[in-house]
Amino acid sequence: MTTEFTADEMMTVGAARSLRDGAACFVGIGLPSTAANLARRTHAPGLVLIYESGTLGAKPDRLPLSIGDGVLADTADSVISVPEIFNYWLQPGRIDIGFLGGAQVDRFGNINTTVIGGDYADPKVRLPGAGGAPEIAASCREVLIVMRMSPRSFVDRLDFVTSVGYGTGKGDREALGLRGRGPVKVITDLGVLEPDPDTCELTLTQLSPGATVEQARAAAGWPLKAVDAPTELAPPSDTELAVLRELKATIE
Repeated sequence: MTTEFTADEMMTVGAARSLRDGAACFVGIGLPSTAANLARRTHAPGLVLIYESGTLGAKPDRLPLSIGDGVLADTADSVISVPEIFNYWLQPGRIDIGFLGGAQVDRFGNINTTVIGGDYADPKVRLPGAGGAPEIAASCREVLIVMRMSPRSFVDRLDFVTSVGYGTGKGDREALGLRGRGPVKVITDLGVLEPDPDTCELTLTQLSPGATVEQARAAAGWPLKAVDAPTELAPPSDTELAVLRELKATIE
């Protein structure tokens, strides 16, 4: 590894590495889509990309601008209806990984993509909304979240719960009847957070190169816990960086 890289590039590469070859992945637009397409072009060529618009096995030659981008349908193995995506594939638990982002996440992996500040009827900022994220968070076998870390986005209490992670702690998913395991990783520009096996509270387990536990704690809106000795993520390889930069250049 000889090429310099940014924290955002490290985050995207780290997220891509979390996707295993051959898995079926329900992909959100933005950072999740970038990481998923990077994974398919590097270590996971058999990764099956599924987008909410009804495209199964999409293989876009550039990053899609939205779930309705024609490149997804043009390159998909199959195009089906949105009700079939949700009723047949997602809700019965047939999709391995849900890959999500958000505006806010809390210590139990709950996500807000609805409103910031005020109340629902009169918020300070109205966000794009839920889309398919609540169903993805509820029903995929596991969920990955990728977000830049800051006190504005990693908050003690969400302004609105759009998608449930672990609710208020261990046992809430089961009480709500949610099928999937919930968030197994939150990949950030500073490192990786994973749920504590006893409490389901997000805990810092890995650090990005050059990042410190103190930086991660300063970027969280709650007293962030960390394992005794967080491991350091391997920096991006030259190949990973080259493929990522080529992908991003397709939309610039």
